[in-house]
Amino acid sequence: MHISKEVDARGLNCPLPILKAKKALADMESGQLLKVVATDTGSLRDFKAFAKQTGNELIDQQTVGPEFVHILRRR
Repeated sequence: MHISKEVDARGLNCPLPILKAKKALADMESGQLLKVVATDTGSLRDFKAFAKQTGNELIDQQTVGPEFVHILRRR
């Protein structure tokens, strides 16, 4: 899996991780992958809803210790 861009959203609460992801995706080309690392527990739910609303594909979500890793494919 080739990650094109990574966003560090550690320490940020909703809606900031989503807003940072939205901004990063705007600068990416269709098919590229974005990795977002967050510490907000609500981000698991938020990124599912964000992907559904925007049409971007949520490839993977993982919990790694206190962090939540989200991988999105730009539509």
